[in-house]
Amino acid sequence: MAVRVQIQCSAEVAANITEVERLLRQKAGLSGRVVLVKKSLDARSRVPFFLISGDVFSHDELTPEFERIQIQNVLNAPEVHIIGAGPAGLFAALECIERGFKPVVLERGKAVKERRRDLAIMNRDLVVNAESNYCFGEGGAGTYSDGKLYTRSKKRGSIDRILNTLIYFGADERIRYEAHPHIGTNKLPGIIENIREGIIASGGEVRFDTRVDDFIVQSGKVVELVYAGGLREKVENVILATGHSARDIFEWFGKSGYAIEAKPFALGVRIEHRQEIIDKIQYKCDVRGDFLPPSSYGLVEQVNGRGVFSFCMCPGGIIAPAATSPGEIVVNGWSPSKRNGKFANSGFVVAVEESDFKPFNDRGELRALAFQSFWERKAFEHTGSIVAPAQRVEDFIQNKVSADLPECSYIPGVTSSDLRQVLPSSVHERLRGALVQIGKKMPLYRSNEAILVGVESRTSSPVRIPRDPEKLHHPEIENLYPCGEGPGYAGGIMSAALDGVKVVITMSNCE
Repeated sequence: MAVRVQIQCSAEVAANITEVERLLRQKAGLSGRVVLVKKSLDARSRVPFFLISGDVFSHDELTPEFERIQIQNVLNAPEVHIIGAGPAGLFAALECIERGFKPVVLERGKAVKERRRDLAIMNRDLVVNAESNYCFGEGGAGTYSDGKLYTRSKKRGSIDRILNTLIYFGADERIRYEAHPHIGTNKLPGIIENIREGIIASGGEVRFDTRVDDFIVQSGKVVELVYAGGLREKVENVILATGHSARDIFEWFGKSGYAIEAKPFALGVRIEHRQEIIDKIQYKCDVRGDFLPPSSYGLVEQVNGRGVFSFCMCPGGIIAPAATSPGEIVVNGWSPSKRNGKFANSGFVVAVEESDFKPFNDRGELRALAFQSFWERKAFEHTGSIVAPAQRVEDFIQNKVSADLPECSYIPGVTSSDLRQVLPSSVHERLRGALVQIGKKMPLYRSNEAILVGVESRTSSPVRIPRDPEKLHHPEIENLYPCGEGPGYAGGIMSAALDGVKVVITMSNCE
């Protein structure tokens, strides 16, 4: 029987896995294998330290197998069509294989290697490919937006099973025990490719450049999918895992009359500091030690009755263009696995509510989507390209257009702007108020060397596609299963993957 123990150690010791295991064995009084359970950093004191727990086994004791999704041959099994190859779609496909269904994954964008070329063109030539970008393509938005695997969705399913499956397909084993696991945008593409090859080797299909334009519904069931170009295909069950930016799918629901609901989200900017500033704030020292990771943060303030918060914080990362159509500006952030860049960026956003959508009430349940799209186009009209409007932090607080701008990681470039022109007043004023409040607690954060870049608008889906709470299919289309971030049931890689698995389990139990 394993003994679970915990040690407290310095950052230097924590970086030496052999020494960590020796100390855990010593504390447990056993000499067998060590399975690390959790590693977390406590930076509240003047000298940061790690808390590391592990299960220590006796010398001759067998250690348990790690649970993961199991693969089998499903070449001739009943088909399930899955629209979208993001985390929800890919993990739905893997769960289909385990449960004896053949997944047919339909991705409107390109395979991950081809997708890289379109991202390079976007950054270099400022040209947005509406089918291949930071949101559309193999792996979805998660592939090129950092690979954070932390979630609070403890009740959705087995988080360990998802993590172990990622490890099976090539992720570092550290994601199993780190308190805030992270893969990195540079490593995710290879893992995504391995998942795709696993699906194909099991008899499943993954089709790229396959956009679904229409659903043919008869007697309350989808009977055919219509692809771009007019090709049709008969279907039995359809999982809708399109992500939060597939606006044409939302528009289809709006036009067809099938149920869809407007959903609040959050809107704001990306804020970027030099990483050394964030390290000074968090570690309370002038220079981060060699064994400490680049520091991150999470901030929440209440301003005039609404939440203002940091979102998707990227230590050592860059700000990236995440537009999905020409004529709009959207910014996001990501980090490489080592998080070794010189900048730290985060979404810095305000919760938007039903009252904000009133000017777009004529769009019905798509009013939140129309609001989101309006401000993305407004930002583009302001600069005339995906060069982004930006302002120094203190200048933003003082409502002063910056005379110049500091160096910024956003590759398409930034231009000095009054961000009041590209943000709703309800958002702008709350961001200003939050920065003042944060500055009182962390003076270095309110730095005029920091920059705000607009707009951060794809924090979550602006719609919810409803589903039956028991059977998880759309209440009016009994073989259509909305899942993941796009239909409004997840918010990140892990929760989307968990929801994809959950939908397949429920679907198979109803068969």
